Amino acid sequence: MTTKDVPPPLARAVIDRAAQERLDDGLLDRIRTDADTRVLLLHGDRAPVGSPATLQWVAPDAVPDGAVWAFLGRDDAHRPVAVAALPASADEPVIPGVEWAGLRAVGGDLDADEAGRFVQGLSIGRWLIDAPFCPACGGETRVEQAGWSRRCLQCGRQHFPRTDPAVIVAVASADGERLLLGRNAAWGDIPTYSTFAGFVEAGESLETTVEREVAEEAGVRLDRILYRGSQAWPYPRSLMLGFTAHAVADAEARADGEEILDVRWFTRDEIRDALAGRGEIRLPGRASIARSLILRWVGE
Repeated sequence: MTTKDVPPPLARAVIDRAAQERLDDGLLDRIRTDADTRVLLLHGDRAPVGSPATLQWVAPDAVPDGAVWAFLGRDDAHRPVAVAALPASADEPVIPGVEWAGLRAVGGDLDADEAGRFVQGLSIGRWLIDAPFCPACGGETRVEQAGWSRRCLQCGRQHFPRTDPAVIVAVASADGERLLLGRNAAWGDIPTYSTFAGFVEAGESLETTVEREVAEEAGVRLDRILYRGSQAWPYPRSLMLGFTAHAVADAEARADGEEILDVRWFTRDEIRDALAGRGEIRLPGRASIARSLILRWVGE
């Protein structure tokens, strides 16, 4: 089995978040009127994308009324970078010459900086739209720290964006020559197979979660669990922590029949055919850490 590292596409960016500037109470007001500000405009979970795949940044005066703003940081030219998020229920803004695309569709095709900005903007933008009220008392909140916190106007509590840890694991056979993948019920009739994943429950370690999820979904006990890397996944607010593992000898996989409808062992040739678009199955998209773990196993 290869030891080649395959970094997840959405974990490559090294971007200047300029977090110290968030304490400036007037920052958002200034960047809204600064012509140098680059704005990532979001409609639901989609952004304007050109061809070839590049984010189409807009000027502050092109942002429709009703958008919620957050400061994302500074670009290489030290220009402010912001996100302005609209709910999916709002009218889609008209921007000539672009298409609106989601992170799942284009994240793997963007360069590292733009992919990182898309993940960052989508993560904070969705939280700002989804959490206008205090979860403790139900009171209305106001945005603080340039979009990175909310304070309840009724009880005074300060709230921050949540990040929910989840594990994802590529399971190889005991001899390392086959890879176990499952077909999730959420994908309907589409014959997509992927690695196994699940949220960390209260009181669990990451390794315990890996063991539990694979046992629940595929009925397989594991050995040699190794951490491989992480990737933010804002659907809705996850941090995916990637692992590889081996099944114990003579393990017989079986799907749980509820969340996972089918599990199968695949050879490297079968995985290579699927990666090339041949064969009967589909694999996860290029933006996902699941695909990176599969690529790592197959050696490509």
